[in-house]
Amino acid sequence: MNEITITIDGRAIQTQEGEYILNAARANGIFIPAICYLTRCSPTLACRICLVEADGKQVYACNAKAKSGMDITTTTPNILAERRAIMEVYDVNHPLECGVCDQSGECELQNYTLEVGVDAQTYSIKDTHKPAQDWGLIHYDPALCIMCERCITVCKDMIGDAALSTVARGSEAIEAEFKESMPKDAYAMWNKLNKSLIAPNGGDTLDCTNCGECTSVCPVGALVSSDYQYTSNAWEHKQIPATCAHCSAGCQLSYDIKHTSITDPEAKIYRVKNEWNYVSLCGAGRYGYDFENRDVVKNPVAFEAAIAAFKKADTIAFSSTITNEEALILQRLKEKFGVRLVNNEALALKNFLSNYSTISGKSLYGGDLKQVHEADFVVSIGSALKTDNPNARFAMNNALSMNKGAGLYFHPINDPVIADMSKNVTQFNHAPMMEEAALYLMLDLFGDKETMPSSVVEYLSTFHSTKTVSVEETVDEKVTETVTKMVLNEESGVEEEVSEEVTKTVKKKVSKEVEVDENALFALLNAPAGFAETLTKYLAKKENFALMVGPDLYTHPHAANCARLVALIEKYTVFSVTMIPNLANTLGVAMICDLDGERGSYTIGYNTAGDFTLSALGNGDLDMPSLNQQEGTLTGIDKRVNPTNAALSYGGYILNDLANALGVNAKLTVDYTAQLPVEKGFSACVFDSLPNHYTNSGEEVRGYLLKNIAMNVSADENVRPFDVSAAIREKVVYLANPVLQFSPFTAASHQLQESGGIYLSASAIEANGWSEGELVKVKTARGELSVSIIKDGKIEGDIAYLPTFDTAINSEALFERYRFASVSIQKV
Repeated sequence: MNEITITIDGRAIQTQEGEYILNAARANGIFIPAICYLTRCSPTLACRICLVEADGKQVYACNAKAKSGMDITTTTPNILAERRAIMEVYDVNHPLECGVCDQSGECELQNYTLEVGVDAQTYSIKDTHKPAQDWGLIHYDPALCIMCERCITVCKDMIGDAALSTVARGSEAIEAEFKESMPKDAYAMWNKLNKSLIAPNGGDTLDCTNCGECTSVCPVGALVSSDYQYTSNAWEHKQIPATCAHCSAGCQLSYDIKHTSITDPEAKIYRVKNEWNYVSLCGAGRYGYDFENRDVVKNPVAFEAAIAAFKKADTIAFSSTITNEEALILQRLKEKFGVRLVNNEALALKNFLSNYSTISGKSLYGGDLKQVHEADFVVSIGSALKTDNPNARFAMNNALSMNKGAGLYFHPINDPVIADMSKNVTQFNHAPMMEEAALYLMLDLFGDKETMPSSVVEYLSTFHSTKTVSVEETVDEKVTETVTKMVLNEESGVEEEVSEEVTKTVKKKVSKEVEVDENALFALLNAPAGFAETLTKYLAKKENFALMVGPDLYTHPHAANCARLVALIEKYTVFSVTMIPNLANTLGVAMICDLDGERGSYTIGYNTAGDFTLSALGNGDLDMPSLNQQEGTLTGIDKRVNPTNAALSYGGYILNDLANALGVNAKLTVDYTAQLPVEKGFSACVFDSLPNHYTNSGEEVRGYLLKNIAMNVSADENVRPFDVSAAIREKVVYLANPVLQFSPFTAASHQLQESGGIYLSASAIEANGWSEGELVKVKTARGELSVSIIKDGKIEGDIAYLPTFDTAINSEALFERYRFASVSIQKV
């Protein structure tokens, strides 16, 4: 896009050609009222209050695009009259329950009613009975709904569930005189408002992935968290800016806290909020907030036992649900005492990045989720996007929805959520172990064959063959016909029969034999029939390409080869590449710590089992604080080092106390923020200097970006062929979590507490004659366990999965590092 100059209320501003006037105004601090519009979604024109005058013509700022030299006026007498009438209409029959409404104090209906100056009511209509509805985690009160349609829009354009739509309200018609007497935009808005309500597409049940983003964007109290309803007032909260502690998206959020009760002054988290114009939360971030380690006091006996354990330990094993600063403390302990540091998922990513860098020449991948949002062709390989990183799924859906995009999704599990994103997305439900074939297909379809290594080009050619097929086509054919007609003989005055030849063109279907290229990779990856033609349609007018790769590749038996293939794709195709780390700080740990592959004889476990366990879950030998009780930084998928703050107090010992007792000294844990290794791309920034906000233009001003360090490049860009026979064709189990769960910390929160089991599709349960809740024995080459069957309505096909969030199920013991394994499942 080109930068242009427009004028708003006499002020010249710069914006991008084609940007919506409303966004241009907001980015420059110019106020234009708007209720229905969401920055990253399509305009709905539901509220019409964003009326402005552009070059003398009245337009909607949310839908009108900026043109060079455009002159815009935000207020005229007619516009002000329309805005007031619109707000009066919104206030018609709106319940006067602001004193108890959960949105009171931050309600946009309140704000705009006051802003526009509504002090009297001109309009009225008989109300209808609209009972409140319970949708599980969400409560909907249609009496409060103003039909802005934000919930519908965000669910469709951002999240990808498309779980909501409008239905008939069943109210009386607006009196005819109003059509003539009131401003036309206000009447049009009222007519729509009066006819409609919001309802789930699944009837009475909200069938979605429970992100709760609809409650976040709701401008009034119509959609709220069921758990939060009637528990607090917005103005009582203190907002603590933080970073989500669950997946690697690194979402910015705020913990809303206040005292627990009139008898208990201890702070409690009542809810989580997000800057919904710029970042969306999944349900784990929104509802899984109170995982703190409660009621802990210092236990000197346990502390001394911990010191003794550290002195005899040869291994520290830990999860990635820790801060960068804690990771650095562990690294310092390794350097001082020579202990092993064991974190398998971070080590897998670390090794993957190391192999990737030998070809890419960079320490880090080049892409991020912003580039995915902006792409119009998106590919995902090696990740169950819906659960590995919901924001990666949101980014893919947003690209498909807003950019007229298309996409390819490579994963063994058939995911109806991905399929429902768009008619322009194709799933390849390939066999496990065929991820290398998917990467090779990317090089084959999109690689520059002139510059790619010749060995790769030659290998790819082995998958191609020509096939003679008969095709039918329509051709033009000239046909001569003899036509007889009667002509009047002028001399005799008698009609005579005359014949003449007439040539005309007719359409004719003919068959002919043609040679077509047949790509064996399509069949190996279970491509749908006709995919070659589908891909041609997908790629028409596409300009921005994004590839996301995930943890299935990092743990693949041929992970090193996969990493090199990813580097080749980034180097020789038009795709940006984004890697999806597993957990909140997997990338940070991978960059900071020198990790080892195996445990020794005596292990300190930090948020994982050990001979002596430090635990923020309250189930270890010495308590530790959870991430919502700590200051520090986390490194997310966008390679951004984000600050997080303590929402709640903690009374026990922390890792830094142990480090000080062991001779690794710092007054505060966040003193390590400025010591994070600059040679790994970190910056020497003091913790309190790190920002955590977005600007009105949507610019992310949070922490800082890791520097992408130049690495030594190998002259050898060869990659190994993949083994077709390695594909796992028998019954398979996958290591993954259900929607809303990432770790024991999500399961510890009161709204997301659940027990794990083995998750199967409804069709797989029925085909095997099982029942939900039934106990089965799950056996792989590495062991067996007994668990209950749980139905997952968001997957299809035969592949089952086991979770990692439930510590009572030692699922990981059944797998080699790879996330798929052959399995037998039998009734107990």
